[in-house]
Amino acid sequence: MARRTSEVAAAASTSSGATLFARLGIRREQDLVLHLPIRYEDETRITALGALRPGETAQVQGVVVRQEIVARPRRTLAVELRDDSGSITLRFFHFYGSQLRQFAVGNRVRAFGEARGGLFGLEMVHPRYRVVDEGEPLPQALTPVYPTVSGLGQARLRATILRALRAVQWPETVPAAVLAALGLPASADALRAIHQPAPDTSARALHERTTPAWRRVIFDELLAQQLSLQRARAARAAQRAPTLSDDVLARCLLQALPFRLTGAQQRVWTQIAGELATAQPMNRLLQGDVGSGKTVIAALAAAQAIGSGWQAAIMAPTEILAEQHLRRIGPWLERIGVRIAWLSGSLKEPEKRAARARAASGEAQLLIGTHALIEDAVAFARLGLAIVDEQHRFGVAQRLALRDRLEATTTVVPHQLMMSATPIPRTLAMSYYADLDVSVIDELPPGRKPVLTRLVSDARRDEVVARVRAAAAAGRQVYWVCPLIAESEALDLQSAIDAHAALVRELAPLRVGLVHGRLPSADKQAVMAQFASAALQVLVATTVIEVGVDVPNATLMVVEHAERFGLAQLHQLRGRVGRGSGESVCVLMYRGPLSAAARERLKTLYETGDGFEIARRDLLQRGPGEFLGARQSGEALLRFADLERDSDLLGAAREVAAALLRDDPARVDEHLQRWFGGREEFLRA
Repeated sequence: MARRTSEVAAAASTSSGATLFARLGIRREQDLVLHLPIRYEDETRITALGALRPGETAQVQGVVVRQEIVARPRRTLAVELRDDSGSITLRFFHFYGSQLRQFAVGNRVRAFGEARGGLFGLEMVHPRYRVVDEGEPLPQALTPVYPTVSGLGQARLRATILRALRAVQWPETVPAAVLAALGLPASADALRAIHQPAPDTSARALHERTTPAWRRVIFDELLAQQLSLQRARAARAAQRAPTLSDDVLARCLLQALPFRLTGAQQRVWTQIAGELATAQPMNRLLQGDVGSGKTVIAALAAAQAIGSGWQAAIMAPTEILAEQHLRRIGPWLERIGVRIAWLSGSLKEPEKRAARARAASGEAQLLIGTHALIEDAVAFARLGLAIVDEQHRFGVAQRLALRDRLEATTTVVPHQLMMSATPIPRTLAMSYYADLDVSVIDELPPGRKPVLTRLVSDARRDEVVARVRAAAAAGRQVYWVCPLIAESEALDLQSAIDAHAALVRELAPLRVGLVHGRLPSADKQAVMAQFASAALQVLVATTVIEVGVDVPNATLMVVEHAERFGLAQLHQLRGRVGRGSGESVCVLMYRGPLSAAARERLKTLYETGDGFEIARRDLLQRGPGEFLGARQSGEALLRFADLERDSDLLGAAREVAAALLRDDPARVDEHLQRWFGGREEFLRA
């Protein structure tokens, strides 16, 4: 590891100093050099006080003509500066005795901040300032502003970074021919140009990260990501997996199914069946829009594993989704003789022990459950296939634990099939799933009609309730989704509990059920079973029904306070209807006035039912961290790159990574050590 700078070493000698730098991700000298500005301030010119306007951020200079401590309404230091064109007041709510000496009448002060209109003219509140001599020269370049934490000021951080920039050795890790082809500068030159931009550098280009220097840093970041993921793929390819080649049980299941696979399902199943039959571990992401039929592919994969003499496991992030798999896949596989066990956190301890014992002995051929499957107490006799549904909804630490548990279960590594009903935009798949193979079910089963989407103001709630009553009278069932479980003082939203009480009154004598995340598992199961059997006409719910719930007779979905939900959530909720032959409608009921972002989300849902287009727009709005469920890692997924803006560099980084891994492993190690310092795990979670 590279030596630390004296500043970082000194800071690390105290627990508080080490914490400050660690909170910024600064542990090594390279980390300082890669701690790049979030913006720049223009201190290269002075704005005359008479030309300054409210709302303008600028640097001013003047002579102190008055200083005053004002006691009311709160103790404040007010300092009046004057130049030949006008005056301004610098106002400080927190100040020290030393500042009174700095602001002695007659001193010349240079200040940087935002001008605001005050009672007695323009003022700056807590500007950055310093006492200067007359004629003192101005900086010749823009001043970088860095991400920081309380207790670590910009001046100290800036000086520390510049010392590291001068001291660190920065060997080039990308071949010169590649840089020439992409029009990129040397890495060391690029970093200096970002920390200390030349006077003629465009402030806008720096802000938008489109200068050649910024593009080089972004390329290096994407290259590090691709190297890590592609190396992980190669490492897994070197492991051995069981050969699951006996497809007799899978063919029996295909014959027993009450429907035929779509063309897309057949194509995907052929891919997966072929990979299971090899000794190289399958590591595949199966994605498809809501209702596209991923569950039957999971069942077929489990059948092939079990038919080959091995066990399979299916893990889902919520009990409702895991129970849905149990109810859906269970009967299919039990019909062909498969022995199934169920394991979730809500089971009583004797039931858990029994399920674990069946898995450990091999008596249970398929184990279905929640993250309880990755607890230390769970052991498999012969686990050959692990299926993880909605894998991005698990926390990063849980995904790492799952992978580690799977790779430690036997002398061979189980095949892995991950499924997602949230389609992954192409750039995201290229970037974050470079270590996976991706299959897409891009066809809905025959007879599935598109769901009509309606946007309705909550001022028309009575009309929506009448629509619910009419649907129930026609023999159909209705979901009514709310964002909260109980009333919150912070958010003026209709809660699920209150909505249920109101709808029971308004829709009497219709039977209205309620399900939410805080209900005991047995109660949730009972309510869902009543709705599935049509004993309930209306189900009031929170987003626990977002994925996995399949009631073909439900043709109307009402989402209350739709402006509070994300795009992916709304699309998932809409996918709970339209599963039968009847025409289905999703009513997105909103409360105005809408923010621009909320208006754009609702407009997107109204305009398209294409999950990939929705996912693309969702990525633009939310960024990859939230999209992938990876915020829990505490590590930024991509600090500098933007997958939409930098897609050309992403493609180049993939190609260069493959060449470097093949031809120059020493450069690979240098590049990864520089960017990650051994912290690659979260990237591949």
